[in-house]
Amino acid sequence: MQYSKNTPRLAFKVHPGSGPHLLLVHGFLSSSAQWLANLEALSAVCKPVTVDLCGHGRSPAPRDKTHYSPQAYAGQFEQIRQQLGIERWFVCGYSLGAGLSIRYAHDYPQNVYGHIFTNSNSALAGPEQIQEWLQSAAKSAANIRSKGLAAIDRIPVHPRRARNLPEVVKAPLLADCATLKPEGVANTLEFTNPFTSVRDIAAANPRPLLLCCGVKEKRFADNRHWAEAHVANLRVVEIDAGHGVNMEGADAFNEHVCAFIRSHAYPQP
Repeated sequence: MQYSKNTPRLAFKVHPGSGPHLLLVHGFLSSSAQWLANLEALSAVCKPVTVDLCGHGRSPAPRDKTHYSPQAYAGQFEQIRQQLGIERWFVCGYSLGAGLSIRYAHDYPQNVYGHIFTNSNSALAGPEQIQEWLQSAAKSAANIRSKGLAAIDRIPVHPRRARNLPEVVKAPLLADCATLKPEGVANTLEFTNPFTSVRDIAAANPRPLLLCCGVKEKRFADNRHWAEAHVANLRVVEIDAGHGVNMEGADAFNEHVCAFIRSHAYPQP
């Protein structure tokens, strides 16, 4: 495990592989463990780099709210790239992580071959949804700061409620959930989630972008259609999975991501 050199020192790990690096950014209440069903297959075409968000996994939970903004995360990801001495890499975001990885590719396009994301209603949230989150975030965050892990366990998207995760992922992921830091989770709800929408920069997406869409998640359908109509340089592939696309549909996800990396890291003349 390594840590970024600048505050808040996000925890990250470089995994064995061949080819360019691929930064993998997990979702809310998740951790780097969510990629365990993908690392071996992806290693054939890249060197995966997993990172834990603030308050998740092995990363700290800073009290300073400025560390939780999408722009701050983009700066953290760029710090990791510089530490590794990488000229260009791929980035991939899951759910909440999608808004962060897409923002990074927008802010640092010269350092990105291409990027990938999965179903993310936060990344594609419209103004009504954002306003709803802004109105409820402070109360939800205060409840978590007051009641700790007990309040976190009651959050509807907690991984313990997921029904279709492979055991190779679910057991380690739940172990990491037991170490979630309430301050970090609260700050994520209050200062990350309501600000991750990339609708304002969608038309200016500068690099090739692949959406691995889990078609069983019906509540993502409207945002998927919005993305197809408004996001520049986007290609969509369908995967027979729900929200947990890279876990529930690991084989298909791995195949599509490997093909995407091959095509953009080693383009045919």
